[in-house]
Order: sequence, then structure tokens, then C-alpha cells
Amino acid sequence: MARMGNKRRSMMDSWPVLARIKAVLRKKMVREFLAEFLSTYVMMVFGLGSVAHNVLTNQKQGSYLGVNLGFGFGVTMGVHMAGSISGAHMNAAVTFTSCALGRVPWKKFPVYVLGQCLGSFMAAATTYMLFYTAIQDFSGGLLTVSGPKATAGIFATYLPGHMTLWRGFLDEVFLTGMLQLCLFAITDKKNNPALSGTEALVTGILICLIGVSLGMNSGYAINPSRDLPPRFFTFMAGWGRQVFSAGDNWWWVPVVAPPLGAYIGGIVYLIFTGCDSSQEPQRMENSVTFEDHKITILSKNSPTKPALIPVSVNPASVQPAKPSGSLSLTERF
Repeated sequence: MARMGNKRRSMMDSWPVLARIKAVLRKKMVREFLAEFLSTYVMMVFGLGSVAHNVLTNQKQGSYLGVNLGFGFGVTMGVHMAGSISGAHMNAAVTFTSCALGRVPWKKFPVYVLGQCLGSFMAAATTYMLFYTAIQDFSGGLLTVSGPKATAGIFATYLPGHMTLWRGFLDEVFLTGMLQLCLFAITDKKNNPALSGTEALVTGILICLIGVSLGMNSGYAINPSRDLPPRFFTFMAGWGRQVFSAGDNWWWVPVVAPPLGAYIGGIVYLIFTGCDSSQEPQRMENSVTFEDHKITILSKNSPTKPALIPVSVNPASVQPAKPSGSLSLTERF
């Protein structure tokens, strides 16, 4: 009996803790953080897994097209995971541009980016664990960044021999600019957006398209959240400092160039299409004014002489319609 009493007490003591956890998880900012974490994790697991197949089997069970499909459809799944919660950015460059153009408050920037980076880091760790024996077998137990048995490229991007650091920088700026330019077009309700419900698929196709057409020069990182966290993981897992020094210290380019390119791409779209950068969602939410409006209604009882009946509408009782899920799918990856 004493044991049962102790169990009941412990369960009762745990209830307030569970209630607090639930209360925290219901907060909008926390949900957005978790959404960015999960969507980025899903996208990166599929993407890095496709690269692992390509590298570790000498393209026998993978291909460059397979890598592009892995990342492209990984993005599609990520958008389905978090599109209606955070917008499923999964990309610090996209988040930066959204904040810089007033589409997302700056206070959300560190929350989104932290979620993305943690999700990407965990995806790298997951990929390493899943392919650990294959990596050891392929590399002979020697973890290298360059050479015929290099495996660091599974996790992060590295410049090929024909590229220089600054050409790679310009390449990343241009590719991320194209990404943001097309994302604005896909989601612009005033232009010719993707059909409602197809935004995730079209975004995935866009990533695949960038890869197959423009990806060979720099590996199309186009995303600081995709490149830096896995690079840190490889540094910790045994690849050493060369993951940062390789390619004339290439590591900083996928961190700096994509935000610059995404911002330029966003500005170019807004200038050339003449669309507002906007705060339209905020204006829609605040469209109800705090005044007593009078509305005239025609009385059905007197068709010859309609009576003018003043109806008072209290704005406090008017609830603005919630935006549909497709409106929240703004800019992703």
C-alpha cells in the first residue's frame, strides 16, 4: 500500500511538470523553432544520404542526378513538415532575406537559424551513424577531405580543382539569387504562383533544377544551414582541421555568399515585377478599425419603400479570417 501511495504521489508531482512542458510547446516561437529543426533534419537526412550512396559506392548505387533528387524531394518533405507552422525556410539565407525585406520579424531570425543548424547537425550525425561501416570500408579507416578516398564531401561542399575561391563565391551568390528569385515567383499571389497545394513539390523541383543545371562548380550549397553545421560535425568526428582549410579556407563562402545572393535575388524580383515587398499579412490582420460602423439593410417587408435599418457592428466581435496554409508557405529552403 505504501508503494502504491508513493507511485500516486510521484505521478501527481509529475503532472504539473508535464503541464508546463505542454504550455511551453504551445508557444508560437517554440513551435516555429521545432518546425525548422524537424524540417531541416528531414531535408538533410535525405540529401546527405543520397550523397553517401553516390560517394561510397563509386556511383554504382548512386549518381549526381540521385543527389539532386535526394535534396530536391528532401526539401519537398521538409515543406510538408513545417510549411504551415514556420514557412519551412530550412535555409538561413532565405530567413535573412525574409527579415531584411520585412516579411518576418528580426526577432525570429536567431530562432529559425538555430533550429535549422541543430537540425542539420543532427542529420549529419545520423548519416554518419547509418553509413559508418560503409565509410570505414571505403576509406580504409582514414578520414580524408581530398583524394580518391575522400569522404568529407558527403557532409559539406568543397571546391573542385578548376574553381578558385572568388569564382566559387560569385557562383554561390548567383545560385542563391536564382533560388530566391524563383521562390518569390512561386509564392507571389499577385503574380502567377504555384497552384495551391503544389508549392512543396514545385519548390523541390526548383532545388533539383538548380543542381542539375548549375551545381557542378561549387556544389550549390546555397544555404549556410546546410553547409556549416555538418562541417562542424566532420571536424569533431575525426576529419580534422582540413575541413576548414581546404580550398583556400572555402568554409566561410557558403556562410556569407548565400545571404548576399538571396537578398539580391529578392530585390531583383521586387523591382522587375513591381510587386510590393510587403507587410500585407500584417495589414490584413489590422484591417478592422475600432469604430462603430453603420450598415444599411433593405427591409423585405416594404419593397416599395425600403426601410433603412442601421445596424451597429462591433469590431471586437469581428474575427479576421485566419490565413490559409498556402499563404504561410512563403519562402523556403
